[in-house]
Amino acid sequence: MEPNTTTGKYYYSIGEVAAMFGVSTSMIRYWEKEFDVLRPRKNKKGNRIFTDRDVRYVHVIYQLLKVKGYTLAGAKQALSERFSDYEERVVLLETLAKTRGFLLDLDKALAAKSK
Repeated sequence: MEPNTTTGKYYYSIGEVAAMFGVSTSMIRYWEKEFDVLRPRKNKKGNRIFTDRDVRYVHVIYQLLKVKGYTLAGAKQALSERFSDYEERVVLLETLAKTRGFLLDLDKALAAKSK
């Protein structure tokens, strides 16, 4: 397993994942119960540890429920029918966000250098 290229991390705590999406940890646990695709591992203490793939699943669920306004049943149905389509879109959104961040940083560096 490779570390995340942005954060350098292999695993994330439930608190970190919840903070990424601005939701509570109880919301993440609820989604874990409701969506079969979301199955983070647990360490020896019983704490959930999320991989990049788990975070991507949370992102898909978040997009359907919070951004697109699907009901829980509608999101479950959408995921069962077209999960790979939604996962592909989330990967694309993440790539675009990283590219945008890189370009903004580059623009700042070039502006600072030209002064």
